[in-house]
Amino acid sequence: MTSNGAPAFDTSVAHQARIYDYLLGGKDNYAADRAASEAVLTIYPEMAFNARANRAFLGRAVRYLAGQAGIRQFLDIGTGIPTAGNTHQVAQEIAPESRVVYVDYDPIVLAHARALLTSGGPGATDYIHADLRDTPAILGRAAELLDFSKPVAVTLIAILHAIPDSDDPHAIVASLMRALPPGSHLAISHIAADLIDPETRSGLDNLADQMIQQDFTFRSGEQVARFFAGTDLVAPRLVRVEEWRPEPGDPAGTSSVWGAVGRKR
Repeated sequence: MTSNGAPAFDTSVAHQARIYDYLLGGKDNYAADRAASEAVLTIYPEMAFNARANRAFLGRAVRYLAGQAGIRQFLDIGTGIPTAGNTHQVAQEIAPESRVVYVDYDPIVLAHARALLTSGGPGATDYIHADLRDTPAILGRAAELLDFSKPVAVTLIAILHAIPDSDDPHAIVASLMRALPPGSHLAISHIAADLIDPETRSGLDNLADQMIQQDFTFRSGEQVARFFAGTDLVAPRLVRVEEWRPEPGDPAGTSSVWGAVGRKR
């Protein structure tokens, strides 16, 4: 660990962001990440579809937020390694004036931050190197670009399952949303405890203990729904990510990932 609690940049140990990159067909990963990914796929072959469906969900959610919901400010926490269809690219295609702040604690994401800061026209982007658990630092830095007197969309895509119950992730999300005005939105995807059979979950847990830098906490749909306290869920409410407002050309299959978008009352 580094002095601020972030994981050290150790390419000999697999990391979630780089595994996700590998599953999406990216090249910003190392031998340990590829080995862990292949081991995951041996236990749970559907994980590759999970990654693709999750990425497609992000795109649809941001298109909804920038389009129908009229959001012009985004706080994307747990950004991951830049790839096609990043939040600012999707949002600014609809509303060029959109402002996006990215947050991640993986040093390799920091190394690629320039790719997240290329914003054309009247829009703007920024990158914060921080852990989701350090909400005061995130909110303080984000307020340099975002106006918290106006609605903001917080996206927590495939990140909360890296936060153990001992760190009270529900309180973390609540503290983020308390800082934002009514009309703000929250988008979450989360690997599901109740959509994967117990034997597979046990195998993935054991693999994570052996090969992956972070632990993962699978949560049920009921537990994921609790993150949206104080919001009204947008139709179709909490569903598998591929079922949330699907579009032509989306990857076909069945995921084990819950997804939803809520509007703060």
